[in-house]
This record gives sequence, C-alpha cells and structure tokens, in this order.
Amino acid sequence: MTALRPRHGTLTLVTLTLTLTACTSGGPEKDSPGSAGTGPGTHTVKTAMGDVEVKDHPRRVVVLDTAELDSAITLGVTPVGATRAGAENGFLSYLPQDRTKGITEVGEIANPGLEKIAALKPDLILSNKVRDGGRYEQLSAIAPTVLTETTGYPWKQNFLVHADALGRKKQARAAVRTYEKRAAAVTEALGGKERAAGVDVNVVRFVEGADIRIYGRKNYIGTILADVGIGRPAITDKAKDGFSYDVSPEQIDKADADVIFTSTYGSPGKAKVTETTTSGLWRKLKAVRDGKVFQVDDELWIQGIGYTAAGRILGELKSDLAK
Repeated sequence: MTALRPRHGTLTLVTLTLTLTACTSGGPEKDSPGSAGTGPGTHTVKTAMGDVEVKDHPRRVVVLDTAELDSAITLGVTPVGATRAGAENGFLSYLPQDRTKGITEVGEIANPGLEKIAALKPDLILSNKVRDGGRYEQLSAIAPTVLTETTGYPWKQNFLVHADALGRKKQARAAVRTYEKRAAAVTEALGGKERAAGVDVNVVRFVEGADIRIYGRKNYIGTILADVGIGRPAITDKAKDGFSYDVSPEQIDKADADVIFTSTYGSPGKAKVTETTTSGLWRKLKAVRDGKVFQVDDELWIQGIGYTAAGRILGELKSDLAK
C-alpha cells in the first residue's frame, strides 16, 4: 500500500482569480485612504506598535514574512524587497513567477539584512512582531514600519492592516468577496453544509527536528477548513492553544480521520516521514485504508498565509474531497 498519495502535476487546480489590477508597488489607486491623514499624501495606520503615518500610495515596499508577501501580491503590489522562506529557499513557489520576478532578496525570515533593506530605499516595511518586533526601531529608522501583532491565525485581520498600509482597501474588499464566494462554492460541491461537516479532516505536518503536528482549529489552514464547513476530529480540540497537537511516530494513531492531508517541512528523513508512514499504526488509519491521504505542498498549505494561497487550497479541497 502506498503510504502517501502525492498530488500530481496534471491535477486541475481551482485558483483564486482576483479582479485586481496587476501593477508594480504603488500603482494607481482610486480608493481613498483608510484613516484621516496627518498630512498631504499620508494616512495613519493602526498597528501593533501604535499609530504609524505612511504614504497614501507607497511605491517601494519591503515585506519581511510570507503572509505580507502573499498580501502584497494579492493586492496587485510587487515589493522591491522580501525575505526568503528558508535558508535554501527563495520566495514561495506557489506565487506567480511573473509577480515575484525582480524582487530583491533581503535575507531570511526573522533575520533580514538591515543594510540590504536600507539600500532599497523603501517607503514602507511590512512585517509582524513575532518576526521583527525586536528590531522595530532599526526598521522604523529606515522607513515607516507596519507590524501586526502576530501571524497565522489572525491572517484575515492582518490582511486588512496590510491593505490599509498599502492604500488598497478597495482591492482588499474584492479579494475577500472572491474568497468567500469560492469557499461557499466548495461547500456546495461537497454536497452542502451538512455533508461537508460530516467528513472529518486532519492536517498532519511532518517537521524536521520536531514532533509531528496534528493541526488544530486556530491556525491558517484551520480557518480555511472552517470556512468551507468541513468536519474536524475530536483530537483537534486538544491542540495546545488551538494550534497543534504534537505526537511522535508511535502516537500517529491519534491522527485518525476520514481524510488526512500531509505536508513536510525540511528533510523528509529527518522529519520521520518514512518511519511513520510505513508503520503498522499508520496503515491502520481509516484514511489510509480508504485511500484518502493526500500529500500537499507545505509552502502553500502552511507557510503561505494569505488569500492567493487560500484560493489554491480551496481548489485542492474541492478536487480531493468531492470525489
């Protein structure tokens, strides 16, 4: 029996089509600024670090985390600089290459190069306190810096902060409407709310150097599953802080569900993928017996955190669960 069912490149994906104007950072914006401006051509954004005055139409934006990069691309903004997702990774692979082409890499997430950022002469920096709260003063000395409190679970609220900072509230409203319509369409494709809720789904992430994570409800992917109305096993309610319930390979039976989506961060060997998925406990899982285990892209499902990623995920959920 094959332990994991990989997603084939020929699988048709339903992608999020946004009615946004593709343009470079700071292109024309007809929407009015979010808050009352404190000077001509500026407006005030409420951030985790207090009120920050930014240009109405920033033209040189630097983003320092994956959610901020997804937000910018979703809103039709191409940053001049961005951090890479990992030591050996470039920008997230699910993003359109024509939208990330030309972006200057400014270091790794949570370890950006301040000199590289300054050399780009940005007029706005986007990040969050989890990654860059400790260097806020240095970043603010380079350009107005907008930080959200955290990343992940509050991604929808964070997106609105990013949109406010970028002066793109109108485009943000369009993105949200498109996502909500697509989520509702997936629910209907699964047979309606009652049938969708009757299918228990687990998301299992194999992580190099850490325990296996069974994702709970208070995280990015958990909110997307909730928006579709998909059922979740009881184990998800035991997740620490709602985020994840971590297990060893010897406890993988706790991941049992009707359907399991798996992803891997780092080396599969060091993440204990083979050790886990060739075990007797794994083979006894209902999803494994029924051929309902789907291997998904970790960058897309876990790391991306935004509406562009969410559109792709909704397409995969529809394809896999509506069979």
